[in-house]
Amino acid sequence: MNQSKYNCFTAVVACCFLIVLQACKQNNNSKIESAIKDTVTTTVAVTNNPYKLVDQSPLDIIYCPDEFPQKKMKGELVGDPIARIIYSRPHKKGRTIFSNDSLSLCPYGKPWRLGANEATEVELFRPVLVNGKNVPAGRYVLYCIPYVDRWDIVFNSNLHSWGLDINKAKDVLKIEVPVLLSEPSVEDFTMMFLETAVGADLMMTWDNVKVLLSFTFSK
Repeated sequence: MNQSKYNCFTAVVACCFLIVLQACKQNNNSKIESAIKDTVTTTVAVTNNPYKLVDQSPLDIIYCPDEFPQKKMKGELVGDPIARIIYSRPHKKGRTIFSNDSLSLCPYGKPWRLGANEATEVELFRPVLVNGKNVPAGRYVLYCIPYVDRWDIVFNSNLHSWGLDINKAKDVLKIEVPVLLSEPSVEDFTMMFLETAVGADLMMTWDNVKVLLSFTFSK
């Protein structure tokens, strides 16, 4: 083999080696990223954050109008929002959510905090009608009592409470809303405001159940 052919052969081999090396590196990075995603609430939290574990039920904030802070920053909206809800989002994880079984996560007839961890909180920035009933501006705990055909939605003034430690003496308003079926089943408990002609509906859905709470306000 002359020198020219030898140099060409060497260059081809070196190029192939670099391609294989890069592919192995990318594959290894993919495995690492996958492992991080799968262990975000366990190994990574323990290894990289010795101070506080990552909660498995993430905290979320929703606004009415939807995405109010983002739209305000873009100059699309001004002033205050109508409402803001702060809640934690539990996952189904194969469990029975709503049923008559006392072992289900949300048994019929038992108060449920509409989420996980701290009590769910709604802040109204102006007076509104909720399913036709006057609710003054202010902050409230929001919880429900689920039944097979309806939910009783309750506004409560006992702020900064945890779990199901609900003081019924501080109930401000109770509203019945019918249960609707949700298809497909929803893995993560979800709340969001859906715009209507007269205001917005607060949608609450989990598993195969959905309810709508009507908010009426001047636009």
